[in-house]
Amino acid sequence: MNNFWTRTLTGAVFVTVMMGCIWWSFWSMAGLFLVISVLGLWEFYSLLEENNSSPQKITGIIICVFLSAYFLYLVSDNIFSAMFLSYLFWLFIPVSMMIFFVELFRNKQFPFQNIGYTFLGLLYIQIPFLFLSSLAIKSNVDIKHYQGIFTPYIILGFFFLIWSNDTFAYLVGISIGKHRLFERHSPKKSWEGFIGGIICTQGIAYLLSLYFTELALIHWLVIALIVSVFGTLGDLVESMFKRSLGVKDSGNILPGHGGILDRFDGVLLSSPFVVTYLMLIR
Repeated sequence: MNNFWTRTLTGAVFVTVMMGCIWWSFWSMAGLFLVISVLGLWEFYSLLEENNSSPQKITGIIICVFLSAYFLYLVSDNIFSAMFLSYLFWLFIPVSMMIFFVELFRNKQFPFQNIGYTFLGLLYIQIPFLFLSSLAIKSNVDIKHYQGIFTPYIILGFFFLIWSNDTFAYLVGISIGKHRLFERHSPKKSWEGFIGGIICTQGIAYLLSLYFTELALIHWLVIALIVSVFGTLGDLVESMFKRSLGVKDSGNILPGHGGILDRFDGVLLSSPFVVTYLMLIR
């Protein structure tokens, strides 16, 4: 019972902070995502260090902050068009090459493994949040340039869908789940829970379309399907990562809920697909 109330209180605070920061302004949302990215990277690299690897923890954090600062520069200077993600992509390549040069001076075993893990942390944790942030900016075309207008509703809807899928998949799974979805990585997940999550999340997408009218119903339904499929895969990927390291939770920063990676595993692997879909239809 104590664990139940701990989870409930932590969950309530977590959702309140998330929704408040996203709703309040672009800058509060960007600041929140940066904090989550830094904490997630620290958690990711720390887990690897505990298993005799040597990722470049500080280098990874510095690159994370630098890329986030550049993203904020693009927004603040109104350099925000449909091609803005390409600016980040081309900057990411030369900046990430610094990881190779830093490794020259570290004198650690398995240098290319260290380089790979450092690079993977940025690709797995920070880049999805930069993609996700782009959903909060709507381009308003005028004569001279694209001017970004802050619209938090798509991101709010995205998180509602993520949490709905997790909740309904869990409830359906513990009620009628009998056939394991991917027992090797997550013995508790079932096909019944997975399908139940998809169906219930489609219902939530319909409700969202009534209030968040930036997108038509069909697009909310497609996003809900993407979230259900790739969010579940993201959960399984994180379970695979933890099992390979022999840990139950990625951290303990959220009492009763584990670590940052435990809470955002579905977000990390579903957000790039959602952003890509929205870029294709706009």
